[in-house]
Amino acid sequence: MRVLAALAALAWLGLASGVQAAGPFKVRLPAKRVGIDPEAYNVVGEPQRYVIKKGDNLLDVARKYGLGYNDLGVMYRQWDPFIPPAGAEIIIPTMWIVPDNRGKDIIVNTGEMRLYYYRNKATRVYTFPIGQGVLDFRTPTGAFRVVRKKVNPAWHIPKSLQAKYGMKVMPPGEDNPLGKYKLNLSWGDYAIHGTHMPWGVGRLVSHGCTRLYPEHIKQLFSLVPVGATVEYIYEPAKVGFRRGRIFLSVHEDVYFRIRSMIFHVLDLLETRGLSGMVDMRKVLQAVEEQHGMPVDVTKNAEGVGS
Repeated sequence: MRVLAALAALAWLGLASGVQAAGPFKVRLPAKRVGIDPEAYNVVGEPQRYVIKKGDNLLDVARKYGLGYNDLGVMYRQWDPFIPPAGAEIIIPTMWIVPDNRGKDIIVNTGEMRLYYYRNKATRVYTFPIGQGVLDFRTPTGAFRVVRKKVNPAWHIPKSLQAKYGMKVMPPGEDNPLGKYKLNLSWGDYAIHGTHMPWGVGRLVSHGCTRLYPEHIKQLFSLVPVGATVEYIYEPAKVGFRRGRIFLSVHEDVYFRIRSMIFHVLDLLETRGLSGMVDMRKVLQAVEEQHGMPVDVTKNAEGVGS
């Protein structure tokens, strides 16, 4: 695959060892929406290497590195996720473009299945993979607040599922899909919560709520206060900056909201005043592959990241 050849170019960087996928990462969001802000630094983390061992599966490897299944699944589409080839060396994409926080404490980008929590006046950021609504119950966009925090929450089952479970309210326990921690939003009964099925993180699995790994929701729950502001966005393509260079990440359009990804990306670059500063071949390749990994698309760039 071309993506593997392109990512192999990261080797010259000296791939990071043991990057903490959750953070916090130091970040400086762009001060302007047009052109390059040379002081901006919103591409965080570094890719890592991992050698597949006998008995590994991509879902457990993803969780080990704080990723959702989608993060690895799209990069290694040719593999059976439950029987990846032992001995193969893979790139772990623990690198992200941090979206603008829009003045909010939490941004949930359903376009990449990832949550960002900003601290210290948006100079530090934590990031976690998520599971989200299936196509029939898509997680919507909008601005909300955290109105309650609940440990060991009961699940008030939607009417459409009560017959299946034989109850209206499921008490806390191993079968409860909310897990042990829940952040209620000012948005009906929607919430950010844990899960009893960790393999659902990085997938379309819920009836609209946002699911995190048990270890991630525990961490986030301890950090986020009641009243924290939250915005849900849908941005499968993002532009970022590091050391004055332009990065682009393109994810799959999981909710089929983008009529043409190439025109969407070209419009994004034009709106940001960056069209004349990028290597269009690398832009087109990122759009074609849609693996979500930030790629240095700066015109005349010698490497993927520098």
